[in-house]
Amino acid sequence: MFESFFPDECVGSAYDIDYERLYAEGYRGIIYDIDNTLVPHDAPADERSIDLFARLSDIGFSCLVLSNNKEPRVKSFADDVGAMYIHKAGKPGKAGYLKAMEKLGTDVDSTIFIGDQLFTDVWGAKRSGIRNILVDQIDEKEEIQIVLKRILERIVMWFYRRSRDDRDIV
Repeated sequence: MFESFFPDECVGSAYDIDYERLYAEGYRGIIYDIDNTLVPHDAPADERSIDLFARLSDIGFSCLVLSNNKEPRVKSFADDVGAMYIHKAGKPGKAGYLKAMEKLGTDVDSTIFIGDQLFTDVWGAKRSGIRNILVDQIDEKEEIQIVLKRILERIVMWFYRRSRDDRDIV
């Protein structure tokens, strides 16, 4: 019932992911959400995010930020970290994800998406055929519509963890 919202993988932070492993597995493009994935909501790029994108470039990744936010917010962050961007992406619609892969020059087999929300980030990536990693939100301060979605996300994640536990038993 909830499987279409289940992430492919869960990691505590975008900064804790083994990017060298992903590159060795054949991934070449990374699509990121910004707010509460890389920095708190509406925060500018910080030293940690700038360093991460420099590291990813050194590894060989092409990166793009995909956000439903307006262009001034998304462009400013993307410029600071040296990434491509798509604003007003319409997540969880597939069009933004497909356009992101086109800009990255990748396909579903060589692209990974990293974000903090199930109903926009993960669901959109899954609908587009892209492997995804759900990360914990950085800051609990969010807009009311996101706070309400987080309640539903907790329910879905309960079923997700339960399904993972069932597989571990077999």
